[in-house]
Amino acid sequence: MSFSDPKTIDELKWTRNIGIMAHIDAGKTTTTERILYYTGKNYKIGEVHDGNTTMDWMVQEQERGITITAAATTCFWRDHRINIIDTPGHVDFTVEVERSLRVLDGAVAVFDGVNGVEPQSETVWRQADKYRVPRICFINKMDRVGADFQMSVDSIRERLGANPIILQWPIGTEENFRGHVDLLKMRAFIWVGEDKDAKYQETEIPPDLKEKVQELRIKTLEAIVEFDDELMESYLSGKDIPEEQFIAALRQGTISLKAFPVVLGSAFKNKGIQSLLDAVIHYLPSPMDVPPVVGHNPEKPEKEIICRTEFDEEVAALAFKVATDSYGNLVFVRVYSGVIETGTTLLNTAKGKKERVGQLVKMHANSREEVKELKAGDIGAIVGLKLASTGNTLCSVKRPVALEPIRFPEPVISVAIEAKSTADQDKMHTAIQKLMNEDPSFQIRTDPETGQTLISGMGELHLEIIIDRLNREHKVQVNKGSPQVSYREAIGQKAEGEGKFIRQSGGHGQYGHVILRVEPLERGKGFEFKSAIKEGVIPKQFIPSVQQGVKESLENGVLAGYPTVDVRVTLVGGSFHDVDSSEIAFKVAGSMGLKDALQKAKPELLEPISKLEITTPESFMGSVVGDLNSRRGKVHNIMPRGNVQIINAEAPLAGLFGYATDIRSLTQGRATFSMEPSHYSPVPPKIQVEILTRLGRL
Repeated sequence: MSFSDPKTIDELKWTRNIGIMAHIDAGKTTTTERILYYTGKNYKIGEVHDGNTTMDWMVQEQERGITITAAATTCFWRDHRINIIDTPGHVDFTVEVERSLRVLDGAVAVFDGVNGVEPQSETVWRQADKYRVPRICFINKMDRVGADFQMSVDSIRERLGANPIILQWPIGTEENFRGHVDLLKMRAFIWVGEDKDAKYQETEIPPDLKEKVQELRIKTLEAIVEFDDELMESYLSGKDIPEEQFIAALRQGTISLKAFPVVLGSAFKNKGIQSLLDAVIHYLPSPMDVPPVVGHNPEKPEKEIICRTEFDEEVAALAFKVATDSYGNLVFVRVYSGVIETGTTLLNTAKGKKERVGQLVKMHANSREEVKELKAGDIGAIVGLKLASTGNTLCSVKRPVALEPIRFPEPVISVAIEAKSTADQDKMHTAIQKLMNEDPSFQIRTDPETGQTLISGMGELHLEIIIDRLNREHKVQVNKGSPQVSYREAIGQKAEGEGKFIRQSGGHGQYGHVILRVEPLERGKGFEFKSAIKEGVIPKQFIPSVQQGVKESLENGVLAGYPTVDVRVTLVGGSFHDVDSSEIAFKVAGSMGLKDALQKAKPELLEPISKLEITTPESFMGSVVGDLNSRRGKVHNIMPRGNVQIINAEAPLAGLFGYATDIRSLTQGRATFSMEPSHYSPVPPKIQVEILTRLGRL
């Protein structure tokens, strides 16, 4: 019974909303292309190296052979509808993974069979943990030299702290890889040929593997029965148990995040995709299997509202992505309850405004299929909404609800840009606003000292793509400066400051007076504000204005104008005037008081630190470690893997510009590395003096 649209809520059990996630180059997009081919969605297979894949449809993706933006599509397998989002692996585009995982019910984690768990695999795994997304693991590239299935599974257990359940064992290794043994069926599946239409044969297990897979089967079954007490009782009493019962128990273990089924294959060689699709159907949840989403009343945040997966409930949907094209804004939504129909009026609770739904579409990468409605459990898009941005809740006017928004990382790198001509100046700012609406990890600000326009993002590649898109899509030519690190400021001790704003101008004047205490918080805690004054010292209605003045002032620190973070500000005193006090006066006083307190609190610069994993032949180890030391890097550990060494290290981002070129030169092009933001750390005093001198602050 294939169908494109569930008619009743019960039919949602035939739907899967999944993401494909992994480290860069593990084979996500190649795997997705094979899924689209074998499910009949595509009639030909696109290849990343040829630049003709369906899901990597942006020009920049096809040129670089990487995924930049999450792309959505729908396909069908064994009477099930599978909505897929293919996510990027490059750390610069981690925001795309974050927002995709927020709205998905399950995910396929793809691992490179040669390298097992890699740094970005860890990052996306933790993101999936955060949103409690059930996963299955696909060990890819089993045909490559150095592929090691057991090592890959062990790395999932050791590096991710997960519970992988092996369902298949490879037949043959590296270039001799030709199939797998299914440990539940206890049958071998051998592929005949490697082309896209190659068939597989079900056959007897090769004699040399029988003893090994029998041992593995016992371990697998013992792990599965842990999830079902009745099944365990039957298993221990030696009863004959059908395969379906093991599948059902493992499904429960997977949905409850206690187990992660592992399958294998080689997507590029067209092997293992069918059994991966079977695993998606068997083990990943339908929208009916996941708990209802809990939102809050926008007027009374303490009041919870449960959004059940029902068609006849009031609408609740989350906008998780915004794209801009020639037709206007395209707002991608996950519908959690109710039905959105063309012509419906929805409330955007974040903006407090209503908008009418013009056109509804379902996406296949960058092509669209117009539909009349989007139901609970659906992922689709609304055309033409002007106000919606990423993380906004769109809901029924009758039942306002605010779903948990999506949190995004702070940018770590900036470049100065300017339009090449005066005519392009306004166009540039309009285009940047559109790109910021699409990508919350991309920001813009004006340097208060130089007046330059600074754009900030997650890495050099991220900003390179932004500038390329300004040129190609928005026809804006820009000059760009050298990359700059996005520093932060913090304080080293507790201090108090006073802000007094008095203006007399005949008639009513302005009067605001506050005393503020600042104290450092733990790294990553952000900003806290509280009032500790007695009633009557300052009227209650002025306290939010003080907080607003403090918050705005934190954006430009006292050392070098960078945002101040990890600070608690307490209002401890002040005074007011019966006639002259106003909200604006207390806002200005709050800003002045904060600046005064920060100056006395030993302000310091913080710099972004990046985590590195470098893979290098042993003969270049000394050069690589020496170079890292020269960049103020720290080596945490060095581990052998096959005939190479894996260096785990961290280094300040400021020392890593151009590192890709430098490490190639050092190792004759034989080393590879991956890098991702880790944390902020105080800048050494000598380097701080150099930075402040360069910025003209000393």
